[in-house]
Amino acid sequence: MLAFIFKAHPERIAKMQLQVSSMRCSNTEGLPLTYDIVDRVPGHIFGKLGDTSRPVVLWLHGGAFILPAAPNAHLFMVAKLCKGLDADGFLPDYRLAPFNPFPAGLNDCELAYRSLLDMGYPPSKIVLGGDSAGGNFTLALLHRIKKAGLPMPACAIPVSPVTELGRLHNPPSRPRVRKKDPLLPVSGMQSIGNFYAEGQDTANPEISPLYMDCNGLPPLLFVASSNEILMDDAVMMARRTHAAGVPTSCHIWPHLPHAFPLFESYFPEATQARLDITEFAKQHLGTAGQ
Repeated sequence: MLAFIFKAHPERIAKMQLQVSSMRCSNTEGLPLTYDIVDRVPGHIFGKLGDTSRPVVLWLHGGAFILPAAPNAHLFMVAKLCKGLDADGFLPDYRLAPFNPFPAGLNDCELAYRSLLDMGYPPSKIVLGGDSAGGNFTLALLHRIKKAGLPMPACAIPVSPVTELGRLHNPPSRPRVRKKDPLLPVSGMQSIGNFYAEGQDTANPEISPLYMDCNGLPPLLFVASSNEILMDDAVMMARRTHAAGVPTSCHIWPHLPHAFPLFESYFPEATQARLDITEFAKQHLGTAGQ
């Protein structure tokens, strides 16, 4: 679908957005799943927000900045993550390009984080994460949190993040594995930039987080595959955060597609990656061993 959508007209993109949002999650791990509004941000909620003694997962879904959360990918994975952490979860239904380009989606993600703080959640109870475009939002949101002087979440997990939107040809894994990534074609990167950035300065760290000041960020776990064009988007970002003194782990899995942890039904490695994410979050929530 991603390869096709980059060439689609706005009317076709709108139809695909409606098609994805009409699907249903086949497995919520027994957790209640609702669609509701938190402050001014609608989204999918696992459990029931408000019990601030429990951890909460704020997950920013991917989809090339264009598609809504996919029920049997994003919702399915976050349900398992919440179950493993004994946490509630919120996936903001942020506004989508091309109809709402930068900074609309990031504004919604920032408001979602601020809303959790306003509800009384200690930042030490908030796990922030996102995949692909949502990984971009995860890092850009950390930049905004820092700029605003807000407290950082307990940890953050960018999965296959796109961190550079100004260059089609770099980071190096893009040309090197351009024929191997079955999910995200390198030729689509230019369309992603056009749809989302729409003439903005792509060196802005809120668009290309690779160029952000990394000092003061929370512990980070990057997850990507050696077979995806965005591998070096993750690796180079992880190098920068590590150099800035941020506790950083970077797991690069071999021979898997872009954002593979979303596809646990197809790849057994995705289960272990999700368990690794769960354990990382537990360590920084202070619940490891529970």
